[in-house]
Amino acid sequence: MLRDKNLIPLSHQHQRALAMCVRLDRALRAGEVDLEAWQGEIHQHFEQEIGIHFATEEKELFPVASRFPDLQALVRELTAEHAGLRELFARAASRSLVTSDLPSFVERLAQHIRKEERQLFEGLQKVMGADEMAALGRALERELKDVSKACSLPTPATRLRPSSGPGE
Repeated sequence: MLRDKNLIPLSHQHQRALAMCVRLDRALRAGEVDLEAWQGEIHQHFEQEIGIHFATEEKELFPVASRFPDLQALVRELTAEHAGLRELFARAASRSLVTSDLPSFVERLAQHIRKEERQLFEGLQKVMGADEMAALGRALERELKDVSKACSLPTPATRLRPSSGPGE
């Protein structure tokens, strides 16, 4: 199902967070993790976008979704996941994550995003009319207006390095 235009701003934020997850996962697999740099990037991403994203979902999206009985349990799960993810982001901010925490962080954030996209957004698109979806879109736009339009760039320590080809 195509994403409704009113949910696209949240989907774009999801894409940026997933991109960070992919880069971190690749760094972990390559054994090239600068823990301090990654904690800084995770914290920055939360401060610039994810914190506002979570608050917007909790203020605007989740209450709308909770009106539909088939989505209520999912909203409770997602709300609980936000709390757990906030703890991980706070640990990154205080630089108290350890390298062994990073794979779980990547997995939890990526799974959460996919659950929102594949279950919540798809579910909302099935049960909401165009007028309701447009009203939700306006509310989301109002809440997200202060999110930085700038893309967080990886630091040299968190940037992916090209992999060596055969024989190199």
